[in-house]
Amino acid sequence: MRDLPAAISSLRGATVSAKADAEKENNAPEPGPGPGLTDEEWASVLKAVARADERPHQDASFELFLRVYAEMQLRLKSAGAGAGGKKAAGGIARSSSSSAVAFLTAATTTLLHTISESEKASYVGHINAYLAEDPFLKSALPIDPATDHIFHVTKDGVLLCKLINLAVPGTIDERAINTKRVLNLWEKNENHTLCLNSAKAIGCTVVNIGTQDLAEGRPHLVLGLISQIIKIQLLADVNLKSTPQLVELVEDSKEMEELMSLSPEKILLRWMNFQLKKGGFQRTVTNFSSDIKDSEAYACLLNVLAPECSAKPSAMSVKDLLHRARLVLEHADRMGCKRYLTPKDIVGGLPNLNLAFVAHIFQKRNGLSKQMKQVSFVDGLSDDAQVSREERSFRLWINSLGISTYINNVFEDLRNGWVLLEVIDKIAPGSVNWKMANRPPIKLPFKKVENCNQVLKIGKELKFSLVNIAGNDIVQGNKKLILAFLWQLMRYNILQLLKNLRFHSNGKEITDIDILVWANKKVKDSGKHQSCMESFKVHTIQYISYCASLILDNCIISSS
Repeated sequence: MRDLPAAISSLRGATVSAKADAEKENNAPEPGPGPGLTDEEWASVLKAVARADERPHQDASFELFLRVYAEMQLRLKSAGAGAGGKKAAGGIARSSSSSAVAFLTAATTTLLHTISESEKASYVGHINAYLAEDPFLKSALPIDPATDHIFHVTKDGVLLCKLINLAVPGTIDERAINTKRVLNLWEKNENHTLCLNSAKAIGCTVVNIGTQDLAEGRPHLVLGLISQIIKIQLLADVNLKSTPQLVELVEDSKEMEELMSLSPEKILLRWMNFQLKKGGFQRTVTNFSSDIKDSEAYACLLNVLAPECSAKPSAMSVKDLLHRARLVLEHADRMGCKRYLTPKDIVGGLPNLNLAFVAHIFQKRNGLSKQMKQVSFVDGLSDDAQVSREERSFRLWINSLGISTYINNVFEDLRNGWVLLEVIDKIAPGSVNWKMANRPPIKLPFKKVENCNQVLKIGKELKFSLVNIAGNDIVQGNKKLILAFLWQLMRYNILQLLKNLRFHSNGKEITDIDILVWANKKVKDSGKHQSCMESFKVHTIQYISYCASLILDNCIISSS
């Protein structure tokens, strides 16, 4: 349905199909076809729906087709009701029309997506502020938040890739981004593929989002992806490694383990309640929507963190919710906090914008002591640079697989064995006996050991070298042994992917040697380096994964 006449033909064909269904359902002879609808009438309906979308449509998408079909069924139903229960115009029975309308209305409800103008304006403001100095994007920024220009700017994939690197620096090698002023379809597709794979790696949910969606600039999908990336950026410091002062929130080592296992959103809520308790706030905030609609929690939080920025009248003395929310935002302005929402958004309880607002307050002033007394709890958090690099590489790789559990810390989140079983099932489907697996939360240590023992058993079946590694070593968080196992798991996954691409090399299986030859040729052709790799044994894990992913991307692009 790429043009109006084609859409009209499809719609008329769908109506004929509906007539046939009606005949079967009513078991009654059908009268003649009736007057039907003219081409001009169909065209007017399409144009009316296009105007309702507030943007001109030059073609008819499948969503548009369903909307128009549902609208015509409703009109025919009304015509049938006016005829006193007789067949509707065009020969569609009322009962059939009713069921068809119910079905199509339900279907189009899931297909039609609305976007929050407040969220769009907030995210556009964030992009304008943080990417204003980017050399490539200077010509495109600032973006007007009152228009839909953001969805056009993202169509080449460059802005999204830059935003991902802003959220988690170093995720994408910017030399891999195609940044020419005029990109062809293949180069845009490369950017979109790079963007989606990187978004998965840093923790975004990209289910049902494809490169074509980004290329077309589908508003609800693009805005949803931008929302997740900005959320990750704002919550980057809400962890014990980046903000060790969060140790104030716990009293003993048991609570410390619990805190380390919490997601950044949960830690932020815990921090907020910790500060509210200082101010004598009686309620516990459990979410970023209904619990803060009245702005009382905000007023108390800001008074605790920045009492010198308070003004009269105080927010707590005002009864009108919008006025109180306005005073809260004015207080935040005096603290130097960026506005991610309006008073109306606070009263409306928009969770994404409230989360962004609280996270920005945390970045500006967290109110935690700079002198930590409970240093013993965080002694184990410091890693040497090599371990940190490898942990990050494995974390990004595991998250990019699309398993149900998001990994914040490899050494902590893998200890129960469940995530490793999920990873193994992803790269070697059918190898895990889920009847023997113990699902989290797991409180008994021996249940965790059972999971890890199954992990090692499968590893041996996959021909891994697992000398002197026991299930209890993973449960205890032995970093060296966990990294050794993950290295073999990742290598197995990459080589399986390369073996699936044998048809690109005349049936020859791609091995480590092929990767080395290809990588050395690429380096030599670039003319920037004279180095040459002879083996992966003396180089970091990042290099093999990077080379293999480049081969995979090149093969996918060439095949498409």
